[in-house]
Amino acid sequence: MSTSDQRDPADEQHTPRTADALAHSTATDVTSYLISGPVAFGLIGKGLDVWWGTGFLLPVGIAVGFALSLYVVWVRYGRA
Repeated sequence: MSTSDQRDPADEQHTPRTADALAHSTATDVTSYLISGPVAFGLIGKGLDVWWGTGFLLPVGIAVGFALSLYVVWVRYGRA
């Protein structure tokens, strides 16, 4: 096989995403934000509850995480 038969990947044009693929990607991103925010901040709240001996920071962490997740989704995808 000669070198002229081999194609250089850098020379290939990338095809643009289809509307369905873009919508699926956006939906996956939004779902990930809405799940990971409350989970992460809930875990932080749970850790602080255990450390400080309180019992209210877990629900506060979940609520704050959800609010921040909604804000991130709005900033990233809600402004058209």
